[in-house]
Amino acid sequence: MALIKSISGFRGTIGGKVGENFTPIDIVILTSAYAQWLKRQYPNKKAKVVVGRDARISGEMAASLVAGSLLGSGVDVVNIGLATTPSVELAVVYENADGGIILTASHNPKQWNALKLLNNKGEFLNNDEGKALLEIADKSEYSFPDVDETGKIIKEYNFNDIHIKNVLANRFVDVDAVRKAKFKVVVDAVNSVGGIIIPQLLREFDVDVIEMNCEPTGNFAHNPEPLPENLTEISKKVVTEKADLGIVVDPDVDRLALICEDGKMFGEEYTLVSVADYILSKTKGNTVSNLSSSRALCDITEKHGGQYFAAAVGEVNVVAKMKEVNAVIGGEGNGGVIFPDCHYGRDALIGIALFLTNLAEKKIKVSELRSAYPDYFMSKNKIELTPNINIDKIFENVKKKYSQQRITDIDGVKIDFDNEKMWALLRKSNTEPIIRIYSEANDPATANELAQKIIDDINEFVG
Repeated sequence: MALIKSISGFRGTIGGKVGENFTPIDIVILTSAYAQWLKRQYPNKKAKVVVGRDARISGEMAASLVAGSLLGSGVDVVNIGLATTPSVELAVVYENADGGIILTASHNPKQWNALKLLNNKGEFLNNDEGKALLEIADKSEYSFPDVDETGKIIKEYNFNDIHIKNVLANRFVDVDAVRKAKFKVVVDAVNSVGGIIIPQLLREFDVDVIEMNCEPTGNFAHNPEPLPENLTEISKKVVTEKADLGIVVDPDVDRLALICEDGKMFGEEYTLVSVADYILSKTKGNTVSNLSSSRALCDITEKHGGQYFAAAVGEVNVVAKMKEVNAVIGGEGNGGVIFPDCHYGRDALIGIALFLTNLAEKKIKVSELRSAYPDYFMSKNKIELTPNINIDKIFENVKKKYSQQRITDIDGVKIDFDNEKMWALLRKSNTEPIIRIYSEANDPATANELAQKIIDDINEFVG
């Protein structure tokens, strides 16, 4: 059981003791802290907030508490109900709202839920904004208005149609080309909001859609993180249905995983690579991904004459770097595509539309498209944090041990070996009490060996 507070929001497990878990009282306290922060940002007006949620079992309960806490704090609410994370981000801008709250724990199992907090740009809070909010929550600095100044639910509606129209209208999405391709696609939406909006989007492209786990019950049919070990059923389904492609999203639809027509994983690291390849073929520019993403994006960017930049892990950090270097596309290697031409947020819908457009224009199989990209293999591991683990000391010891290599420490410790064709990263997770260990090399065995070497180092330093 856990309750994690960070600059981007609050995440925890349902039930248990107040202050230790994501309980009803904690939801009210944390939502009220966000409302107090908004009132400081906009002292001369009544703030307006968009609220949406994924299909988690706890979502209806949590959403009611969030809405009530905002109203009691004097904040007006636009309720868009079951909605993806990128839908809420777009809705904040569409509604000219002052902020947004998304109730989702992304890829975490069903016992988890969270408040993802947005600013008036529909983007996650930056470091300064997040710290100010955390200070309010820690000091319990609450002041509530009298009855005449409480908030109102000023609008309730479904935002899906608007989000889909936004995607279809994008200048880089060729709706006619995709329609002519007559694709057949299997969709696994892991029983959340993707099961509503992804088939709806695909049918706008005249795609023959085969649905798996698309009922938004919140009872996830498998582990909701879109990793290969959790996607065996859809891999088989793509082959038996003779489909052109398999599409998998996480519960809040900001991550996109793809499956080739032969049932093999396209590779979540290569979702962004393939979409970036298409965009860079249409417009020149720079790209950004986080430190834990594949080097393949750098290779593709340089092939098109652009420059690649790395950011600290976390969507807000990637977005900040994208704005700084005027990147035309960016994202995260977990299947997160951020396309500023649409909005500054990971969005599986625009990722799907751009991928299908690229596939339709090239007139090749998905496996052939994948084989056109450089091969890198990543090993992703984690170590549970315990009270006896001094993570700062571990990082310092690792930096000393590998001081002859190129070290990047803007987020944990990244070690680049040789000519940067092999690297390892260890960092503390922002969402779980774990240390994440990533490594990448030109073959799986080397990547796994490197990861194990780093894990052995950590165990040695802990001991």
